[in-house]
Amino acid sequence: MPTTPQAPAGEPTVSVSRGLAAWLTANETSFALSSYQTGRLFLVGVLPNETVSIHQQSFARVMGLCWSSNQLYLASRVQLWRLANILAPGELADGQFDAVLLARSGHITGNIDSHEVAIDNEGRPVLVNSAYSCLATLDPVHSFRPIWKPTFISELVPEDRCHLNGLAMLDGRPKYVTAVAQSDKADGWHGKPLPKGVLIDVETDRVVTDNLSMPHSPRVVDGKIYALDSGRGFLVQIDPETGKVTDLAFCPGWLRGLSIKGNYALVTVSKPRYGSFEGLPIDAEMKKRSAVPECGVLVIDLKTGETVEWLKLAGTVEELFAVELMPGVKCPRTIGPSSPEIVDKITFDPEVRPLSY
Repeated sequence: MPTTPQAPAGEPTVSVSRGLAAWLTANETSFALSSYQTGRLFLVGVLPNETVSIHQQSFARVMGLCWSSNQLYLASRVQLWRLANILAPGELADGQFDAVLLARSGHITGNIDSHEVAIDNEGRPVLVNSAYSCLATLDPVHSFRPIWKPTFISELVPEDRCHLNGLAMLDGRPKYVTAVAQSDKADGWHGKPLPKGVLIDVETDRVVTDNLSMPHSPRVVDGKIYALDSGRGFLVQIDPETGKVTDLAFCPGWLRGLSIKGNYALVTVSKPRYGSFEGLPIDAEMKKRSAVPECGVLVIDLKTGETVEWLKLAGTVEELFAVELMPGVKCPRTIGPSSPEIVDKITFDPEVRPLSY
């Protein structure tokens, strides 16, 4: 039987599979989950009593997430936030949490519709700037600094011309991106017929494949490219040389977030934004399988394509964006910028020597 942690009135109901806590413990990880629809960040871990912990925090339109160097980066409506773990190794807060992520900085980007975020090998954030159809990093003066755009984009203007949305890193550098269309006009990825979604090699500007439907979240793991073919509802693998797309698993919902741990993929599924998937290939797949759209996270065995564990949300949360694994963290919680406790949560390292002038 699945377990269902109790939620306060007005909060979403969260249910988890019986084996999720054991899976997280065995894989020595927790994960973060974003819902831009409701402006919520969820941190999912395992409490000392071996039950699933779900901690929530509010961030306006939170989307992309990245766990790097004991810090969680998250893209919100007008800011890129950096949350740092303020606990020392081996320290527990309230006897339960081995990571307390406190909001330490927020870079104002303005509403550039940041989707995914990653950290490069020099510690710089890399943002998928969907509004301006480019990859960008932070700038001390300006909202962002462009670092790459597709060759078919003629100028950087806030017109979301191709709906650039996903980013795969390799050896600390941007390697692949996904876009819904090869369009150079405002909102050109909308409309019918449905445009061909693409995976692009950032280093060479080569379109690896244009045989995708509304793709999201490319990832490179052990030389293999994984992505979400969201318009069809499939987790796929893409051959980097030929562009061949191989279906690995069908997921009953709209796919946006992907994170991989060993032989497992964590995928976010969402309910349709406009009530149905009509007009998209996934609609026929759902009907063929008599499937009902869900909102949650599926843990998929990459060898078999089977869902082995899951977390589902019901009620106020119907759409999710990113899922980000946090290896080495068992049970995290957050202190966000709107948390009352942030006023008095003062920390410093007493071992640090003072600066000399």
